[in-house]
Amino acid sequence: MLELRPNCECCDKNLPPNSSEAVICTFECTFCSSCAESVLQHQCPNCGGNLVPRPIRPESLLANNPASTKRILKQGGCVTVNS
Repeated sequence: MLELRPNCECCDKNLPPNSSEAVICTFECTFCSSCAESVLQHQCPNCGGNLVPRPIRPESLLANNPASTKRILKQGGCVTVNS
């Protein structure tokens, strides 16, 4: 089950479970769409995989399957990925 991490690993922006701005890689690294586009060029800085929109878990399922509260932030933020 997806962790639904609560923040962008680059800029620490809050990304609640219903956020349409959250993107993830196959390892669930989580970023906001702004950082994914402007800084990372849709490539995960941790694994090199592509970043895709994170699914939104229906609110009715969050009580029994809550989102993660553990914040992960890249020390020093993210650097621009060169093409």
